[in-house]
Order: sequence, then C-alpha cells, then structure tokens
Amino acid sequence: MAVSSIAGLTRFSTCLSSSSSSSSIPFTLRLNLIGQRLVGRVWSSKQNQHCSCKRMATSASSSPEKELKTSAPYGSWKSPITADVVAGASKRLGGTAVDAHGRLIWLESRPAEAGRAVLVKESEKPGEEPVDITPKDFGVRTLAQEYGGGAFRVSGETVIFSNYKDQRLYKQLLNSKDSSPTPLTPDYGGPVVSYADGVFDSGFNRFITVQEDRRKSSTNSTTTIVTVRLGSDIIQEPEVLVGGNDFYAFPRLDPKGERMAWIEWSHPNMPWDKAELWVGYISDKGEIYKRICVAGSDPTVVESPTEPKWSSDGELFFITDRESGFWNLHKWVESENKVVPVYSLDAEFSGPLWVFGINSYEIIQSQGGKCLIASTYRQKGRSYLGILDDAQHTISLLDVPFTDINNIISAEHCLYVEGASAIQPSSVAKVTLDDHKSKVVDFKIIWSSSPDCLKYSSYFSLPELIEFPTEVPGQTAYAYFYPPSNSNYQAGQEEKPPLLLKSHGGPTDETRATLNLNIQYWTSRGWALADVNYGGSTGYGREYRERLLGNWGVVDVNDCCSCAKFLVDSGKVDGKRLCITGASAGGYTTLAALAFRDTFQAGASLCGVADLNMLRAETHKFESHYIDKLVGNEKDCFERSPINFVDKFSCPIILFQGLEDKVVPPDQARKIYQALKAKGLPVALVEYEGEQHGFRKAENIIFTLEQQMVFFARLVGHFKVADEITPIKIDNFD
Repeated sequence: MAVSSIAGLTRFSTCLSSSSSSSSIPFTLRLNLIGQRLVGRVWSSKQNQHCSCKRMATSASSSPEKELKTSAPYGSWKSPITADVVAGASKRLGGTAVDAHGRLIWLESRPAEAGRAVLVKESEKPGEEPVDITPKDFGVRTLAQEYGGGAFRVSGETVIFSNYKDQRLYKQLLNSKDSSPTPLTPDYGGPVVSYADGVFDSGFNRFITVQEDRRKSSTNSTTTIVTVRLGSDIIQEPEVLVGGNDFYAFPRLDPKGERMAWIEWSHPNMPWDKAELWVGYISDKGEIYKRICVAGSDPTVVESPTEPKWSSDGELFFITDRESGFWNLHKWVESENKVVPVYSLDAEFSGPLWVFGINSYEIIQSQGGKCLIASTYRQKGRSYLGILDDAQHTISLLDVPFTDINNIISAEHCLYVEGASAIQPSSVAKVTLDDHKSKVVDFKIIWSSSPDCLKYSSYFSLPELIEFPTEVPGQTAYAYFYPPSNSNYQAGQEEKPPLLLKSHGGPTDETRATLNLNIQYWTSRGWALADVNYGGSTGYGREYRERLLGNWGVVDVNDCCSCAKFLVDSGKVDGKRLCITGASAGGYTTLAALAFRDTFQAGASLCGVADLNMLRAETHKFESHYIDKLVGNEKDCFERSPINFVDKFSCPIILFQGLEDKVVPPDQARKIYQALKAKGLPVALVEYEGEQHGFRKAENIIFTLEQQMVFFARLVGHFKVADEITPIKIDNFD
C-alpha cells in the first residue's frame, strides 16, 4: 500500500479485489431491555422453555467494579476496541442458502482479503471448521444496479454465482473438493453485463435471472429477465424472457414451472414508491404466452409490492403496502384475480428494495389449503419472528434473543435466521422448532460477523431508543442514543461528552440498534453517539417514509439538528462539541447541515453528495430519477446543493471518497474540497483507489475511522486521543 499526501488530499492505492455488496443490518431494544446480554451461544428450551430475553441475559454493565475508575476527559479514554478490531469485525453477510443435505451455506465478505466475498459451507460434524466453497481466484458479487445482492443460488448440490471480476455467471458442484467453476454466460471483454436474483428452472434445464446490460451505456443500462441454458457445453447468449420496462426483480417459478411471478417498475419511481407484480404463463416451448398484473396497476391504489413466493400448492403470496401504508403479507386468489390480506398489522414485513435477494418470509408448511409462514416484521424500532397461520389469520411469536432480523430461510424442522441485537453482532442462527411449528426448542449461532466481540462487553454502550420533537408542531422522529461507556474511565461531574451524530444513507433506509463495533469505538473512548432515523426513513410505514418526498435536504437536516438540540437540552451532551457524520446520502445530509444550519461544529462526509445536479447527470440508472422525487427540478437541486453555498460553511470538514464510485462519482468530493479550501476553512480529502461506494478493505476501514477520530479531537474536542494515530495534514489548519 502506497500513501501519498498532497496538501490535505491523501490518496491510498491498494490492489483491486472482489468484495461483497450486502446490506448490513441489525436492531434495538427499549432502554429497559437493551442492556441484556445473551450468555453463551446455544439456547435450549430444555433449560427453560418459556424463558424470555430478559431472563436469559445479564446486563453488560452489571458486573461489580474491581478497581476504581480513572478520571479523564471524555474522548481521551483508552479502549481495547481499536480500529483494527472494528475492521476485523466488519465481515458482511451477502445471503444464505441450504444444500441438499440441509447444511447452511452463506456468503461472507472479508475485509482482510480486500473485501473478497466467499461462499462458505457449514461443517458436517460439530466442532469442525466451516469449508470455503469459492476458489481463491474467484469472488462472489454482482454489480447489478451497483448495490448488488442475490449473487448466488443453490439447488441440491449445485451453486450458480456471479463472479466479481468479470461479472459472468458460473456453475460449481458442491460435493466435490476439486470442482472448478464453469462459466455459463459469454465473456464480453469486461464486467459490463451483470446478473442477479436467479432461480433454477428444472423443467427446461435453464437458469432464469435478472440481467443488467451496460454494453451500450453505463448510465442507461438495459434490464431484463433472461434465461441461461445449463445443459450445453457451448456458452450461448442469454435469451430475453421478459423485457420492456426499466427494472425487474424477483423472478419466481411456481412448483410445476408453469407460471412465473416477478416485480417490475419504471422511472421516475423507485421500487418502494410504486411497483407492479406480474404473473406470466409459460408455454411448452418455455416462452411466456400470457401475463396478468396481480398488483400495482390500479391507478387509484398506491402500492409497492415485493417478495412474491409460491407455496407448494401453487398459491402466490407477496408483500405490499396497499391501504394501510405498511408492508403486509397478501395472497393472490387466481380464480377471481383478486388480492386478499393474509395478516394485517401496522408493521413492516419487508423493507426497501435496495439490493436483490431479500427474503423476509418462508412458507414452511402448505397442505390442504392451509399455509404456515415463518415471517419477520419490524414495529416501533425492533424486529419480531413469528409463524403466520394463513387459514386462521393469526400469528404466533417465537421467543428468540434477536431483536433485529433480516432474512430467513427454511430447512427441515428449522429456520436459519439472519439477525442481531444490541449485544449480539450480525449473526446467523439455527432456530429449531417443535413438531407443531409453534415454539423454539433450540437456538444456536452458526455464523457471526465478530465471534470474539463479547470479550469487550464491559465497554459496550447500550442504545436508548429516543423519540424527539421535530420542527413540525406535534410531529416526532426517532434516534438511538449511545452514552459514553468504559469500565475503566469516568469524566468529571461537570463535563458533558462530545456528540457524534450519524445520518444514515439511502436516504430511504433505516438505522438499527445492533451491536456495531464502529459505534462502540467512539463510545468506549468517551463520545456520545446518536444514530438518527429522520423523517423519510423506512421501518415506520409509508407516511413516515414519504415525509422526505420533495424535502430531501430539509426534513433530514432539520431532524438531525432537532435531535442534537434535544440531547443538549436534556443535559446528555456538550452543546459546544457537536459533530456530524454520514455516508452516501448521509454524507449529503452532513454537508447540507453544515452549509444551511449552524448546529454542528465539525463534520465528516463519506462518499457524500455536494452537487445534486451533478449527481442527476452522472449517477447510475437505478437512482437517476430518485432526486426528482426527493428534491424536484434543476432549480430546487441548485438551491439545496451545498457546493453552491460555500459561503455559508463555517466549520472544519473531512471528506473520504472511493475513486471507483459510480453512485456518487469522485468529482463530488473533489469539488467541495477545492471550494472549502479556497474559502480558508480547515478541510481534508482522503481518496481510496480500488474502492467503490462504501469502503470494504480493512486498511481503508481502519484509516477512515482513526482519521475521523483525530480530526474531531484536534479541531473540536480539545483533548488528546489515547491511540497512537498520525493525523493527515489539514489544509488551512496545519
């Protein structure tokens, strides 16, 4: 790794390698439950079949102090949760599957391998190490719609996956140690055609998948649903099965291979704004000869259907937010061509379609017109896992220690659940059910993003879900507040901690209060941290989500400032040491808050947007009309672009940017850097070669975290950090 520094601009150069694109993810608990910690990694109902999370856990901060705490200013505390530890705990999960023998297969990205994503298989015998499936010269990741997801599919002893380097599909056998991946799609001379979200079609011995073709244009790609032949030694061009619209997702075949469901949508909508669910009937030649729009075509009903899935009896289930504004489970009655709700609740049974391959529910039993459906939903800041009875229209909640749940898949007598909690990092658990599918009889962690993190539990800050008033009278928004926490240190009684406020990306997304060592890095050093779900975030229904329509750069900024003010007025933080940070859309909110408000004293923008009109002109197809709904026309974009109001900036800013970012191109960071430097404000820019939208390499994760810390300490905190960190040069300051 070579480092060169030119004034305040630092560029990192490392070898480009494959990495995973997955969403990350986890949850929160109310204050009275957040402090609970699962002891051990296996839970059995034989010990206590009806025990709750509260009875299963002990507080991470309840152990008696063995020594008196050292008094030191907030921000200067020494912590074993170093940036190296954070990077080591930054493995990402990119999906799960089950092989022919019921063993779990998962996709994990590894920062220590430059973010390479690898398929891994659960060991055959307890105590043995998991086995890597992906050869070292391959990486499993798709660049479809830039954010990827749905990069592999397993059927029996075969896996088909997207290879990161060339974006081609490959087939690999799972039962042979010497099985080399075989290419299925043509070599176009570069990664210009991507595939995602595929399914096997055994009736025609083919693979049906979403294809994004960027050969003619990288910013106006063509997306279709195509078929890829599996039975030929000759690689053939994929054949278009469904096309003509802007975007497609979730091609799903019924058990007999006679019907296929899919989701499609068109500009200027995003899939969570308005989408359509279609069913196509497949001919003897494998073509679609008739199609029906199941949901989304009625102009009087605003909805965004997602996640279609067929039962073994051939019934079509899906999730949509019609009428209530919450994503709930529904079913299509084919004979009457009507949609009926399966279970109605003011909760979100799915989330925004940023990545392919979301799997929020599984049909675990279908017999005689009755379906049992394992499902997860989010309500008021936490996740629940339950079994839905389609015939009775009831749900039975399952007692598991996860308070944040993402995807679930089913195997014989069990579920594999991706989840986390405030004291459990992102994990996959095997949840074994009783014969009636109504109770958990065993809970066992199979994979963890950070298996050793519990040794730092005495340093953990436990999140408090706060609801604070916004600038709109009578309206509130939400955030998770993490107070400073370190078992070895305390600050003076009169001192209030500095605050780092995080604005999440998207902006149509949600932050969740799970164990995140990135957050604990700050709080264990004496910082308070607030993670804000501003108006426009998901998880609270369509009405809350649509607060941001036409108001990006206004509502999000106001809510972040209101949250900071609420914490200052509550006496929790120092009003003179308020910092803000965010990545992607959160980076834009950071820059906008610093340009248009005077609440914060410093900020850090990671691949953030400075010029909205430039973003409209340069970003990829998926989000090319996103700003039209979030902001408005060219004039509106000009008035909300921080780059056009440099004269209003008045505090230090540090910028981080990947040089291969196609979502927010590097010119955004460079433009705001040069303008702030010319104005005379303290500013620094760090650029990473080989990084795209978000940083996946361990060395870059470490450098970004440490430089933010020392930047804020030098310019706002007025304390010396305990870590040995060499700061980069700051223009107009050093």
